[in-house]
Formats: sequence, C-alpha cells, structure tokens
Amino acid sequence: MSRRPALSPSRAGDFRQCPLMFRLRVVDRIPEPPSIAPRLGTLVHAVLEHVYDLPARDRTVEAAQAMLPSEWDAMLAKEPQLEELFEDASARDQFFADARERVATYFTMENPQRLEPAGREEFVEYQLDEGPNLRGVIDRVDVAPDGSIRVVDYKTGKTPHPRYGQQAKFQMRFYALLVERLRGRRPALLQLLYLRDGGTVVLHPTDDDLAQIEFEIRELWNEIASAARTGQFRTRKSTLCGWCSFQALCPEFGGTPPPLVHADVERALGIAVDSPLSAEPS
Repeated sequence: MSRRPALSPSRAGDFRQCPLMFRLRVVDRIPEPPSIAPRLGTLVHAVLEHVYDLPARDRTVEAAQAMLPSEWDAMLAKEPQLEELFEDASARDQFFADARERVATYFTMENPQRLEPAGREEFVEYQLDEGPNLRGVIDRVDVAPDGSIRVVDYKTGKTPHPRYGQQAKFQMRFYALLVERLRGRRPALLQLLYLRDGGTVVLHPTDDDLAQIEFEIRELWNEIASAARTGQFRTRKSTLCGWCSFQALCPEFGGTPPPLVHADVERALGIAVDSPLSAEPS
C-alpha cells in the first residue's frame, strides 16, 4: 500500500535548492546513480541504530565496528548495484575505513552504555491543518526522567561553518515541530552530531522558532503547489549544480526535461494540475 503524499525535510530542501531538481527526483522519479557519501551515511546510521539492540555493557566501539560488514550485506541485499560504487578494492577499503572512523568518532562524543533511547530511526508523520502532510525519520529521540525530550541527528560529514548548515537546522526544527504536535511537548534540545570531525551543533527551540518553521513550511508548500498546478518547476542555478545528477535534463546545461505527466504530479504531491500544462521551466 503506497503512502499518501507528504513533505519531508530532505524534499523541502530539494525544492529550496532547485524546483526542477525536486520535480525530477520526486515527481518524475528519474533514477540517480548511487554515490558514496549517502551510502556511507546509511551504513553508519544503521550501525548506530542497532548498537542499542545490545545490552548496555556490550555497546563498545569494537562491537559497533564489527557490525559494519553485516549491515553492509543487508544494504547489498536491497541494492545489489551498490557494489558498483567502488572503482577497485582500494576504494572499497577506504569506504570501510571511513565508516570505522565515523563510528569511532561517535564513541568519543557519547557513551551509549549510559543511554536508553526512547526512539531510534523513528518514523513521524503529521497532517498540518490546512497545509501539507509532514513526514520524516528521526535518528534518535531521548526522553529524560522528567519528560524532557532531546532529538539527535547523526551527520557523517564535517561540522559546517556557522554561515552554512541552514538546511540541517531547518531539518531539526522541522522534526521539533512534529515531535511537539505528536508528543504534546516541545523538545528541550536538538543536537546535530558531525561524525567526520566530532563537532556538535545544539539548538534550543523556542515557541517563536516553531512558529517560524511552521510559517516557512506553509510558504514553501504554497510555492510547491503553485509549481505543481502550473507545471512550472523552474531552475535555480547555484554552486550546488556541480553535484547534481540531472544536468543532462536541465536547460541550464543544454538539456530538456521529460514531458510532465499530470498523473505523476498528483501521485507525488496530491495536487491536481491545471490544464493546459507547460512542461519546461522558464
């Protein structure tokens, strides 16, 4: 059974970065070649989720690192093409060395023997009144004896410069809004753990923060709905274009997007398309 359309922090970030990229990824579902960085993140996240299945005394860095091969095998069972990520044995060895390093860094930041998360890889979903359905997966939720809530997110990259990292902060406030609506209590702490260099970013969300993030979500959804109804998913050129896998379909690089299918828009976004429809961004 397919889920009803929803907006997640990552898809919101896609639209903010480039509406056409959002369309090609979410509406058209154009396949993208697997890349190493996201798969490294998936592998490390799986280990940090399942290390908490062990008895507290057994949650050691050695035990966590020993989980890497079996978690990778589980990923391969779902996506056999992941083996194509590596050009040679050296690249594969480097991938697992990076994974072991990220796991080791985590153990310098927290002691999982002293933690009992209330939620791990917790699926959350909430229908915003007169707005979009919101959805996400939270890496970890901790609840203190007094009921205080901490939301934790693992990042396998390095700590961003203070001028950057806005998407990650948007993501955490997005989750804070969902947690407050679902649990009836605003998280006291939002914590981003950057496992490449051991950096931590801490946010203490306020009522104003959550009011602002709700406003941003509603404004963004109005933009998405307008693009969907008119078929005008415009390009937004930036320095991030160099990492985009859709350049061959982008007018900024001499490409042409495929014709936009009305049924695909409604399936992906739950929004009916106005006719006639213009398929190409301008």
